[in-house]
Amino acid sequence: MRAYGTPTVVSGGITELVVLWGGIPLVGGALGGLLVAGSGWVADLPWAPVQGLFRALDGLPDRYALPVGVGVGILVGLVIAAIGTAERVRVTVSGAEVRLREGSSEREIDRRDTRVVHLDGKHLVLLDADDAELARQSVDLPARELAEAFREHGWPWAEADPHRAAYRLWVPDLPGLPAGADALLRARQEALKHDRGGEAGELRAELSRYGVVVRDDGKQQHFRLTRAARPPA
Repeated sequence: MRAYGTPTVVSGGITELVVLWGGIPLVGGALGGLLVAGSGWVADLPWAPVQGLFRALDGLPDRYALPVGVGVGILVGLVIAAIGTAERVRVTVSGAEVRLREGSSEREIDRRDTRVVHLDGKHLVLLDADDAELARQSVDLPARELAEAFREHGWPWAEADPHRAAYRLWVPDLPGLPAGADALLRARQEALKHDRGGEAGELRAELSRYGVVVRDDGKQQHFRLTRAARPPA
């Protein structure tokens, strides 16, 4: 086990950075060159958008047109790479806490509040003693590295969701839900249907206050109840 004060950082790694800063600018430069090379042909198409731009490109001297197109493409690729680097998810694990960072957003979760950690597809999930979700963070990180980082610092890592069998498919007016939860699930279903991810996330957080844990399978919602929300046996 690592020293208590030595955190482990799990991020996209060198391969992702090579793709971001090498591959994307190269592709951008190639596309910029192709755009300039084909500008005359596109400018003659009556249905093509922004024909004025293509006419301007076609009017540039040949010795300037191609370098300008390639340079602009590379510049656009570098901007995309910078945005992608800033938005990368980074998970920092220590013996006391885990920090989940995505872009400029960061949250900390204490080890003492966490009962189990697991992956649910592309989501890192931390559960508390009530089986409620402390965090559900979208990650595109190697599962093996995440598991090793948590285990090395003494966190209770599970290879699969320990409550997977408890989930039920939600349908309107399903009995057994806390009062008010069905209306929230209806609203969230509409958000999923229309790809309103931010709204769906807010409604997930609101449902957690009712003791309802939600996981999605495409556009379908599955749910389970926390210990405190379950009816007495």
